[in-house]
Amino acid sequence: MNRYICIIFTYIVIFVSPVLAHDSIQHVQEVVLPTPKISFWSRAYDVIKEFSRVDTNYIEPQQYNYAVMIQNTNTYESYRLRDKDGNSISLSPNPSVKFGPYVGWRWLFLGYTIDFFHLGSGKMKQDFDFSIYSNQVGVDLFYRQTGNNYKIHRMEIKENKNTLQMKDLSFGGFSASIKGINLYYIFNHKKFSYPAAFSQSTRQKRSAASFLMGVGYTKHSLSLNIRQVRDIVKENLKEEIKFDSTYQSAKVSYSDVSVSAGWAYNWVFAKNWLFAASLSGAIAYKRATGDKQAKWFSFRDFTFDNFNIDGIGRFGIVWNDAKYFIGANAIFHAYNYNKSQFSTNTLFGNLNIYAGFNFGNRHRKHKAKNK
Repeated sequence: MNRYICIIFTYIVIFVSPVLAHDSIQHVQEVVLPTPKISFWSRAYDVIKEFSRVDTNYIEPQQYNYAVMIQNTNTYESYRLRDKDGNSISLSPNPSVKFGPYVGWRWLFLGYTIDFFHLGSGKMKQDFDFSIYSNQVGVDLFYRQTGNNYKIHRMEIKENKNTLQMKDLSFGGFSASIKGINLYYIFNHKKFSYPAAFSQSTRQKRSAASFLMGVGYTKHSLSLNIRQVRDIVKENLKEEIKFDSTYQSAKVSYSDVSVSAGWAYNWVFAKNWLFAASLSGAIAYKRATGDKQAKWFSFRDFTFDNFNIDGIGRFGIVWNDAKYFIGANAIFHAYNYNKSQFSTNTLFGNLNIYAGFNFGNRHRKHKAKNK
């Protein structure tokens, strides 16, 4: 009897147990290793995180959540207008000098400045500048509505008269406005940091360069009272000139669509110090507003007469030890519009001088949780 029991037990061990064990293993695998599901927000976070990833050998990410600073903003403008006869006039207002506080959260800075030199003036200029600097993409938004407190910087007339005495004369017969947006991409974004020079949200540890490419759109409006030009020349030069005598005023309004390319360099020349410079040239398609003969993106409009070269320059120097920072930066835009009857050259920009500090360490909470 015992012999039969041993035979049956041996049969179970050899033939039945492997089958049961195999079924059990399959069952365990199905229960323990289910297919994971990744939510939309998790995927979006991974994309954003990869979008801002940097090489920490070159760039030190921001260690703080918040920042405060005081900033002095100086604005500059210059306009040169020429008629079909070769007469020209260059105009520029006195620079605006503004002061104000700024508050930052990580890469975003918001603030307000007051023009103390023109308080109570009814001819104050309106200007708005907003820039976003991330590792890969930058955005510039700007709007300027000038007053009429311009001065003559230079004048040239076809009779080659001596016009030096016209310099710095006040002239109220000119007004201008400009608004637009620039969007650009930074190719070497893992090693080169625009925020290190222009928003202090990172620190450049080693020198690096990058190519840039972007697109932009601007809307320009200019108005020159030619009768006032003739009157001021007659009053000061005691002679009559024919400065585009066909019209009493010259008005031009045009839109500008551009594609730009350039190069930027961040130079770390000493510990905690950075000098930054970038230049971009743009091929711009100009279309006069109200020109009934022109149509957007019509092939017959794509002639050399409707294209000009524009430019953008950015420069900055900053000392930043991660906690405290002080520095200055300048951004200048140049636009050109050339037609047979009328042409203009526009240059405007800002010089900013600032000082501030960071607070609210990002990693303090993480360290506390780990403890």
